[in-house]
Amino acid sequence: MKEDDFKTRGRKEITDMLSLSIQKHINTYNDPRIYWAREVTFDYATSNAIRVDFMKFSPVNNTVSGIEKGDFYCYEVKSSIEDFQSKNGHNFIGDYNYYVMPEDVFEKVRNEIPYYAGVFVPDGINYHGEYYNLKSVKKAKRKDRGRPVSEMLLMMFRSCARDIERR
Repeated sequence: MKEDDFKTRGRKEITDMLSLSIQKHINTYNDPRIYWAREVTFDYATSNAIRVDFMKFSPVNNTVSGIEKGDFYCYEVKSSIEDFQSKNGHNFIGDYNYYVMPEDVFEKVRNEIPYYAGVFVPDGINYHGEYYNLKSVKKAKRKDRGRPVSEMLLMMFRSCARDIERR
């Protein structure tokens, strides 16, 4: 996606398109074996609450140890330079953490991105014309998370339950 594509779009429209694009990237075929949630909140009802835009869990396998050794992927959507530079939404608590942003925003903030954070940018509209395919322009490096798998899964589960109630 080129910079010109975004000049006529508002911030909400860009955020919505990037959000749909990362959802499709995480689970292209709506596979129930892909575990993910949106707007996952931690430390709810405290002054330290944080919300991760999108989170995915990838277990090694479905045994107890395979689940315990699984990886969490966190994705933060940033629609503009101002959005990126705000204090909100840099909640990288996963094993692998990514920003999702327009390519022109990435070019302008690339030196402000933490060394361990990866970046996805739009790479052309999908063949249905509904969302953008994403490409990685910076690969995430593993970062040891500070929260146990049980807490991470519980917060994802709570977010999924909230979404079911909204339907």
